[in-house]
Amino acid sequence: MKKVLTIAGSDSSGGAGIQADIKTMMAHGVYASSAITAITAQNTLGVKSIQEVRPDVFRDEVMAVYEDICPDAVKIGMIASVEQIDILAELLNDYEASNIVIDPVMIATSGTKLLPEDCIEILWEKLLCYADLITPNIPEALYLIEKTGIAPGGVNWDESQEDIDYMAVAQVLFDNIRGSVLLKGGHRSDGKGTDILITPEGGTIIKGEIIESTNNHGTGCTLSSAIASNLAKGMDMSNSVRLAKKYVEEALRDGLNLGQGNGPLNHGFDLHGKYID
Repeated sequence: MKKVLTIAGSDSSGGAGIQADIKTMMAHGVYASSAITAITAQNTLGVKSIQEVRPDVFRDEVMAVYEDICPDAVKIGMIASVEQIDILAELLNDYEASNIVIDPVMIATSGTKLLPEDCIEILWEKLLCYADLITPNIPEALYLIEKTGIAPGGVNWDESQEDIDYMAVAQVLFDNIRGSVLLKGGHRSDGKGTDILITPEGGTIIKGEIIESTNNHGTGCTLSSAIASNLAKGMDMSNSVRLAKKYVEEALRDGLNLGQGNGPLNHGFDLHGKYID
């Protein structure tokens, strides 16, 4: 069995973060281990509070996994501090980690900021350089571009997204990191929901079906975990992304409706067996 490590925050409502990652990885037939960066008290209505995991405990979490059940892929989501970034960059290098998917989680669906302001440039300089793939949505991509000052002249980077060249957004990120870029299209102003994948082989437009649902809590966590699972199983980047996108669409289509706000997906929509009615 292939193994995937998720490094992210804990979501007490189970819809995003570590909980969504583990559910997704199980659905993909891989073994999930975890290193928690922060404990969040949240539900479908929003985030109530956040408690960062102590840096020394976080270091021990990651080391404990690598020294025993060494992962074939790593998914990185919410990071809580500069200290955690430093530790993670050091350990990823020391353990020669591979198949690293980084979902630069910055803002929750509810609007709560999850990544401290002082982490943005450090994240860019010290951690994204290890990524085989980063999976920002459009607001996150524009935020990265603005905060790191990498935008070239002559391109509209206005966060209002009017007349934005989405391929150019993805390309400028790709030109400034080591790995590939998946620019998620769920926030596109044209409503098409088309994703853009740029790898060393070139750029690809990945069309998907628009699933009308307000129950989309944790879609980014789910997608990046599905991609990491597919990479762990030996798939190439393009197929890993395409199959992961299809999984998210089907989990949305299932129509799970829990909570009073943005509810979770049904990560187990395709699970069958004698223990499930």
